[in-house]
Amino acid sequence: MKIASKLSALLILTAAIPALAATKTVTLDVPSMTCPVCPITVKKALTAVSGVSKVDVVYAKRVAVVTYDDAKTTVSALTKATANAGYPATPEGKVQ
Repeated sequence: MKIASKLSALLILTAAIPALAATKTVTLDVPSMTCPVCPITVKKALTAVSGVSKVDVVYAKRVAVVTYDDAKTTVSALTKATANAGYPATPEGKVQ
């Protein structure tokens, strides 16, 4: 009986885990985008990150707006992806 009770509790906890995840949006400042082709590379780098569901890159403003699942990725992983592609980024409003 104890095993069934523990298994039941485990199943309930496992089912609740996805409910803890949230879709979030962050705006990244990408000042190193210097040509109209740069946003293509930035978007490709960000969409390759697991958990990213949408990326809008605005060259004129030098920003990338990223919608992501915070259970699958972090802002740090997003900025690492852009930096690895040659375009260091910071969350909007943060000075590096």
